[in-house]
Amino acid sequence: MSFWAHSPKLECGIPAQTYSEHIENVRRNAVKHAQAAGAYSAQYGVALQEGAGLAAEYHDLGKLDPDNQAILACEAGKLPINHVDAGTAYLLQDKTTLNTFAGLLVYAHHRGLPGIPSERAKGIRFLRDEKLWRLTEERLADYVKAHRAIVSQRSFPSSASNWSGLSPQVARMALSCLVDADHSDTARHYGYPFPSVMSPLYETALARLAALDGYVKALSFDKSEPRTQLRGEIYQACRDASTALSIYACDSPVGTGKTTAVMAHLLKAVAAKHLRRIFVVLPFTNIIDQSVDIYRRSIALPGENPIDVVAAHHHRVEFEDWRSRQHSFLWHAPIVVTTAVQFFETLASNQTSALRKLHQVAGSAIYIDEAHAALPSYLWPQGWRWLKELVRDWSCHVVMGSGSLTRFWELEDFADPPEKLSELVPESLRSTAASAETSRIHYLSKDQPMNLDELISWIHKHPGPRLLILNTVQSTAMVANAIHNRHGRQCVEHLSTSLSPFHRKRVLERIKTRLEDKQDVDWTLVATSCVEAGMDFSFRTCLRERCGLISLIQTAGRGNRSGEYGQIEIWDFQLVHSELLPDHPSFKTSAKVLLELFHEGKVAASYSREALRREIRQEGMKEEAAQIIRAEQNQEFPIVEERFKVIDTATVTVVVDESVKRQLEEGNSVAREELQLHSVQIWGYRTQEWGLVESRRYPGLLLWNMGYDDFLGYMKGVLELNEFKMGNIRPI
Repeated sequence: MSFWAHSPKLECGIPAQTYSEHIENVRRNAVKHAQAAGAYSAQYGVALQEGAGLAAEYHDLGKLDPDNQAILACEAGKLPINHVDAGTAYLLQDKTTLNTFAGLLVYAHHRGLPGIPSERAKGIRFLRDEKLWRLTEERLADYVKAHRAIVSQRSFPSSASNWSGLSPQVARMALSCLVDADHSDTARHYGYPFPSVMSPLYETALARLAALDGYVKALSFDKSEPRTQLRGEIYQACRDASTALSIYACDSPVGTGKTTAVMAHLLKAVAAKHLRRIFVVLPFTNIIDQSVDIYRRSIALPGENPIDVVAAHHHRVEFEDWRSRQHSFLWHAPIVVTTAVQFFETLASNQTSALRKLHQVAGSAIYIDEAHAALPSYLWPQGWRWLKELVRDWSCHVVMGSGSLTRFWELEDFADPPEKLSELVPESLRSTAASAETSRIHYLSKDQPMNLDELISWIHKHPGPRLLILNTVQSTAMVANAIHNRHGRQCVEHLSTSLSPFHRKRVLERIKTRLEDKQDVDWTLVATSCVEAGMDFSFRTCLRERCGLISLIQTAGRGNRSGEYGQIEIWDFQLVHSELLPDHPSFKTSAKVLLELFHEGKVAASYSREALRREIRQEGMKEEAAQIIRAEQNQEFPIVEERFKVIDTATVTVVVDESVKRQLEEGNSVAREELQLHSVQIWGYRTQEWGLVESRRYPGLLLWNMGYDDFLGYMKGVLELNEFKMGNIRPI
C-alpha cells in the first residue's frame, strides 16, 4: 500500500508525492541546513541538527491517518484531521529535552511558535490539539507502525550538555531549518525548484576585496580635493582595521564613503572568520537600489551575474500557500541588501513564512547602516540583545554605522550593561571629518503650522533645488500633486514607497541628473523619510516636517554635501493636519523632544544620544521595551512577534504592474526579483477600502486595480478615490 504526503495536481500532470520520499527529503535537507548554520555555534550546533532532524522525521506523521490518506490520494480538498498533532504526540512520549524541543518544532511548523507559558498551563495537553488529542492517542500506534515500515530510521542521540539553556532564538533557527526544507521540497515536487546556492562567501572574499580596492581607486583617480582625500583615508582605515573583535562602530559624516569603506572591512572579516555571507541592513527601501548598484559594480567578479552575487530585498515577499511559495524571497545570495524591517522582524517572528530564511543569518557579517534610523528607540533594547546573541551564539560579525551615530549601547536604557565599541575610524580622522560640518549647515524652525496652500507658497521662497520631506505617503503625494498643478511638472519630483522599486530607481536617476545640471534649480523633490538617510543627494535647501532630531540631522546630510553652497538652511516645520494631510502618530514623541531641543539650543549631531534617551523615557516607551524583553525571556513568541514591529501596522505586498499581473494570472513564470521590482507595500487594513484583489492562481498575492502612474505611484488611485468621496471628481 502506498502512503502520500501531497495530493496530485492532475491538471498540471503532477502525481501525488509519496510520504516516504517527502519525509526523507525534508529530513535530509533540514539536517543539511542545521549543519551549515550549526557549524557556527559551538554551544547550539548539535542541538540544532538533532532537533531539526528529529522533527523533520515526524513532522507529517498524522498524514498517515486513513481519513487524511483518502484526501491525499486525490484532489479532494482540505485534510479532515490536523496532521501535526500525531508527530507532536509521538515525540512528547519521551520526556527528554531533545524530544520536547523536536515536538515544539513539529507543533509549530504550520501555525508558528506558540507562547510556551500558555502551553505549559495546558498540563498533559502541552503542545497538543485539545480537540483531537483523544483520537490521536487511539490511532498513534498505527501511524508509527506505518511510518517505520516505509521510512528509513535514523537515531538522534543527544547529550544533556548540548541542551542546557536553549534560547528562543535557537527555536527560531531550528524551525527555520525545518520549514525551509519542508517548503522547498513541496515546491520542488510541484514543479517550482529553487535556484542553486552559490558557494560560501569566504571562498571568494579576498578576490572581491581586491576588486573593491580597484573600484575605489578608480573613483579617486585624478581628483585631489580635500573631500576625496578624506574618503580615501576613511576607506583605508576601515579596510586596515582589525577584525579580531565581533562588534564595531563606524561613525563618519555623510558623503565620506561608508558604503564601500565598511564593505572592505566586512569582506576582510568574512575571509578571516570563514563567514558565509554579508547582510547590509538599511533603514529605507530607496537606499537599497543605490547600495546594490555600487556593490554589483564593485564586487561581482568576471563571468558572474551580479544579480546572483548581490540580492536586493526591498520588502516582504513571504507566502504560506504552496502555489505562492515560489515567489518567497530567501536569503541565499552571498551578499544580501535588505531593510531593517525585514531583518529585525525576521529575528522577532514566530511565523513560518518569515522564519524560513532565518537560518541563513548564522555565520554572517552584518552591517547595520544608518543604525540611528533602523529601529524606533523602544525596540533597540531587544534588537541589541539579538545582535549580541548572533555574535555570541552564531559567530556573526557586526558593524553599527551612521553619519550621526547615537551610540545607544552606551546608555543603560538600551544596553545591560552599557558598553563601548571599538571604532573602525580613528578618533583623529573622525574629528577631521566632523569639523567640516559646522560651516556646512544652519538649522532653523518655523513655529506656525501651515496648510497646503501656505506650504506651497513658503516652499518657493527658498532657493532651489529644494528637498521637502513629509511624514506620510499621502501628504507627500498631495503636496507633490499640488506643486504639479500650480507650477508644472518640471518644478517637482516625487519619491515615496507609493512607487514600485522599478519606478523609484528611475526617479532616482532623474533626480541625480537634475542635480548635476547647475542651471536646473527651480524645482523641489517631495519625498517621505525614505530619502533622509544614505542617499547621495546634495540640495540647496532642505525642509523637513517635524519628526525628530536624528531625522533632521539626516535630512541635513542630503544638502550641501561637499560644501558647494557655502552654508545652507535646514528647516523644521509643521503642517495643519487634516484627512488629506494626515499626522503620523509614530513621530509624536520624537517631535516633542525635537521641540524641546530647539528651545534649549541643542539641535546638533552631538545631542543625538540625548534625544534618543529622552524619547525612550517618555510616554511609557521604556516600559514597552521592558515588556518585549520579558516576553522574549519567557518564550512568549506570539507576543514578541506582535510587539516588535518596526512598522506598527501590518503591510501586504501588492503587484502594480499590468504586465506582471497578466503574466501571473496566465500562469507564466515571474522571477522573485521581477515580482519585487513591480510591487509595493500597502497597509493591510486598506485592503477592502482600496479594493485589493487576491490573485486567482497565487493565494496571498494581492493585485492593485486602481490608478497608478510613474509620478504618484499607487497614490494616483488613492487621491482619485479621495476626490470621488469628496464629490469633487477631476483628473490628477
